[in-house]
Amino acid sequence: MHLFEALLLGIVQGLTEFLPISSSAHLRILGTFLPSATDPGAAFTAITQIGTEAAVVVFFWRDIVRIVKHWSLSLVGKIPRNDADARMGWLIIIGSIPIVVLGLLFQDQIETVFRSMWVVATMLIVFGILLGIADYVGAKRRSLNQLTVPHGIAFGFAQALALVPGVSRSGGTITMGLFLGYERAAAARYAFLLAIPAVFGSGFYQLFKSLDETPVFSAGETLAATGIAFVVALGVIAFFMNWISKRSFLPFVIYRVLLGGVLLVLLATGAIAP
Repeated sequence: MHLFEALLLGIVQGLTEFLPISSSAHLRILGTFLPSATDPGAAFTAITQIGTEAAVVVFFWRDIVRIVKHWSLSLVGKIPRNDADARMGWLIIIGSIPIVVLGLLFQDQIETVFRSMWVVATMLIVFGILLGIADYVGAKRRSLNQLTVPHGIAFGFAQALALVPGVSRSGGTITMGLFLGYERAAAARYAFLLAIPAVFGSGFYQLFKSLDETPVFSAGETLAATGIAFVVALGVIAFFMNWISKRSFLPFVIYRVLLGGVLLVLLATGAIAP
């Protein structure tokens, strides 16, 4: 039964990681309704995210290789430091600092208090509404070539909010990008690239920590969940990038608000435990 639950959680992780609906919230919610009725935990969530982030690396492989190459060459003066890809390398590094610092400072709360279903439900609604507002009022004129250091830092702090289940890593970062006037596709692309250092860092850190702990799922079950999350995520990235080039985020906003509302009702009536 545990293997089935782990695989189901892996599928959900792959489906929800890159949509602005919070994968960590969905894993937390789904865990409540599984036969074992167990919170899969922050460690399982972080480790399975390695699989989904590997999908980002595959999907954006050419972009990543070009950025790393140009950034490295700019360090030794072989290409100008204001080269667009070299700048993107620095902006990804700078934008990753907030989530590293805040993740270490609030590690205990991330693994305990922030995983309350009350928090999850509230964040789904609040940040769903913020995404809707940003999508409506944002100018959507800026491209990634216009990304500045202050904007990169702002994106970074928005990504750090995803340490709280229910916010959504992609949702928080995309929301910030829309408020700053970036095109939908540009905001999403930077959100995906920015997540690479944070997710791999968090995932391998949690993997190392779990060696001394008793995890909810075995190593084999977690590995299977991570693998299936990778496969599903590849398809979701392609779908999502195509979707936002033509359509708004309204369906995701409605879904978040409805899901958060249902959770609040279930919690208030005692149907599920927080």
